[in-house]
Amino acid sequence: MSKFWSPFVKNLVPYVPGEQPKLSRLVKLNTNENPYGPSPRAIAAMQAELNDSLRLYPDPNGERLKQAIADYYGVQSGQVFVGNGSDEVLAHIFHGLFQHGRPLLFPDVTYSFYPVYCGLYGIPFETVVLDEQFRIRVEDYARPNGGIIFPNPNAPTGCLLSLEAIERLLEANPDSVVVVDEAYVDFGGETAIALVDRHANLLVTQTLSKSRSLAGLRVGLAVGHPELIEALERIKNSFNSYPLDRMAIVGAAAAFEDRAYFEQTCRQVIASREQLVGELQRLGFEVLPSAANFVFARHPGRDAEGLAAGLREQGVIVRHFKQERIRQFLRITIGAPEQNQALIDALAGLC
Repeated sequence: MSKFWSPFVKNLVPYVPGEQPKLSRLVKLNTNENPYGPSPRAIAAMQAELNDSLRLYPDPNGERLKQAIADYYGVQSGQVFVGNGSDEVLAHIFHGLFQHGRPLLFPDVTYSFYPVYCGLYGIPFETVVLDEQFRIRVEDYARPNGGIIFPNPNAPTGCLLSLEAIERLLEANPDSVVVVDEAYVDFGGETAIALVDRHANLLVTQTLSKSRSLAGLRVGLAVGHPELIEALERIKNSFNSYPLDRMAIVGAAAAFEDRAYFEQTCRQVIASREQLVGELQRLGFEVLPSAANFVFARHPGRDAEGLAAGLREQGVIVRHFKQERIRQFLRITIGAPEQNQALIDALAGLC
């Protein structure tokens, strides 16, 4: 521990991201990256932005991108916030909307950045146990709280909560901000953005890292009531007034404008997911219903950590979690067909 650290730093437990191996020729199915590249229109827009204008600051408000998002979802640009990946957007949400002294609620099996942000910003929290099928029970959130957050589909389980259930949760918690983290919604869910005009306490976050294949660009967003967006803007402008660079703004806007490419690649991922589920089940795996670009699977006769190690020896990387309740599961990203086949071939020799 450095003597120069602020006192609170030594107690922080940082988030541990999925491994980014440096070796070549790996079948990398551990970080939920899209197997298909970004929209050609997005790449062209970014290439066109590589010019002398890079000497100038970007638009601090990212208005072009906000308008593209607003047009896509049928909302007003004043209902849209943008930032460097959804993790930065979530950080501003925790800082600006969850510091009320009451516990934040989120599932016991969920995105592990949530407790990290609680530690960073001194927010008390309580985890809410998923049911035996690893699903969220809305009625379990009917307790005093300072806010509610959950991914939909949930991560790492992939299970989806219906819009009807989300609306019941919103109505049961009218005095709390409810954040629906939709990093994976485009692979089988329906966005809760359809509910923001009816519920002033709803904030929906998304990322362009997954369904729009721009993980390397770092763009995230939130959509909600203008008063919630204003809170995030105040935090952003007190922290980093130029969060998105010129290429990120134009590339992300073009990705939203290219609906045909987006829909096509989502269909390809969904089709590959359903095929992979069938193959895994034929090998004896139990697979949770997934609406994401990954599956969460366990084999009743094989130790998950051992399977992950055996796959790694064959050049296939998947995600294994140490958390007790899910330590026998593997989270497997949906890859290109040849990657999925390499996974199945490797598992066939291990199961």
